[in-house]
Amino acid sequence: MSKNIFITATGTDVGKTYVSALIVKKMSEAGYNCGYFKPVLSGVEENEGKLTSSDCNYVVDTAKIPVTAEECVSYWWKEAVSPHLAAQRKSEEIKIAKIRKDFEEASKKYDYLLIEGAGGITCPLRLENGEKYLLKDLIKEFNTGIIIIADAGLGTINSTLLTVEYANNNGIKIEGIILNNFRPDSFMHQDNLKQVEYLTGIKVVATVEKEQKDITLLKDLFKE
Repeated sequence: MSKNIFITATGTDVGKTYVSALIVKKMSEAGYNCGYFKPVLSGVEENEGKLTSSDCNYVVDTAKIPVTAEECVSYWWKEAVSPHLAAQRKSEEIKIAKIRKDFEEASKKYDYLLIEGAGGITCPLRLENGEKYLLKDLIKEFNTGIIIIADAGLGTINSTLLTVEYANNNGIKIEGIILNNFRPDSFMHQDNLKQVEYLTGIKVVATVEKEQKDITLLKDLFKE
């Protein structure tokens, strides 16, 4: 089985996919057999059952993973809405057993596997017939640690602390925080980094500037 890490975020459009691509690219360039898996994906463009534009396409192309985008995802939809709603509008059911099987198959192919979530840590996957299955439940089922992607700008202290508190309350191990859209010359961004670490006790393992093409990570980010 591979060493796995789950990428989640403080919310939608924070930069999970951009940072995920940088991490997988970095791992691959360092000689590690690193793969990518995104259980659910919405807001895609497709043609005859093939993904033409999506988060998966971006990561596969950026990291130069020798697979198709379709091999990296269990479910996808064109509408850019929450997975539970996208599935509902297509009269589909998100089957956790299928996601689990795809995850296990991907884990066998790679020494390291990066899993990217959808939205934030509470993103709903199944909300029917009294069921409340959220992204945090999938993380726990996969038994992986998480990296939290947060925007470096105004408001990140609040959103990051709430995400950290929620993960801690649900017994999810946090391996680190990455601040995206970071500006080294910004006194606010520098203070946000300092206060996020101080208030959470969690290390900011990397910062990513806009249009940055490489990432420097702390060692031993992927755990057994």
